[in-house]
Amino acid sequence: MTSASTWFNWALLSAGFAALTAIFAKIGLEGVDSDLATLLRTLVIIVVLAGFVYFTGKWSNPLHLAPKTWLFLTLSGLATGASWVCYFRALKIGDASQVAPVDKLSLLLVAVFAFLFLDERPSVREWLGIVMVGLGVLILGFKK
Repeated sequence: MTSASTWFNWALLSAGFAALTAIFAKIGLEGVDSDLATLLRTLVIIVVLAGFVYFTGKWSNPLHLAPKTWLFLTLSGLATGASWVCYFRALKIGDASQVAPVDKLSLLLVAVFAFLFLDERPSVREWLGIVMVGLGVLILGFKK
């Protein structure tokens, strides 16, 4: 399998699991505060990932990581946490079929941020696709 198809397969799996996340979360949010639900979900993730890293032999001493790595992983963790809190609050009060598409506007923002900060240069064809997805997300997210 080529590296191009490998990343695409992982990305498709990510999309599938993200879709299940929205459905399972919407059902699980019945009768519980969204912030508490986010905490419980995070605890499950920590336990599962810790086991995965340990049992696959991928553990290494995090104290040996470069300060830049720590800084950006910390910033990423803070952004993820903020995203999850906002996502679960939106799911608590909105329809999953509306919340999830609006959340996916992140793909448009990733493309813009990658252009600005990572020197990535999507082609005109790729920008067209990104904009079309963004427009589709807006149409889906703001249905009546």
